[in-house]
Amino acid sequence: MKFVLLYGPQAVGKMTVGQELEKMTGLKLFHNHMTIELVHRFFDFDSESFQRLVNMFRHAIFEEVAKSDLPGLIFTYVWAFDQQEDWDFVEKICETFESKGAEILFVELESPLATRLERNITPHRLALKPTKRNLEQSESNLRLTHEQYRLNSRPGEVTRKPYLRIDNSELTAEQTALLIKDEFGL
Repeated sequence: MKFVLLYGPQAVGKMTVGQELEKMTGLKLFHNHMTIELVHRFFDFDSESFQRLVNMFRHAIFEEVAKSDLPGLIFTYVWAFDQQEDWDFVEKICETFESKGAEILFVELESPLATRLERNITPHRLALKPTKRNLEQSESNLRLTHEQYRLNSRPGEVTRKPYLRIDNSELTAEQTALLIKDEFGL
């Protein structure tokens, strides 16, 4: 089994790249907004219930997939490298899959803020992520998290291998997915 952790800042293209990678490899895509959108129907982002339920659903899905006969999973994540709880979350996911013999593949996407602001308002993104449809709020949140958190790693900070970092600012989602597929032989 392969577990692809596809991470980077908001609107870098994780979900769209993940969808293309899913088409190319047959690995199932679990993008982070699948749980966000579900739970947000009931609880606000900043509530304890929201955080608890999102994490509970994600971990339950990870555990079930890890012990299944699926060939693997692609999971998208916004990783704040300056937040220990995000490192802990990633470590827990990896342990879940590694305990069942899965290979973990780290893929980091990066693009400049201007590119991400353009991608933040694409029809495809808005269709699949209702919480992003308030464009003013979504842009404000994107800018705020860009300023408050470090959403891309420093050179050498991610020590797990295999690891691939891609600046996808000038690449299509399909081109980016093909780079991932080829690099890891998926």
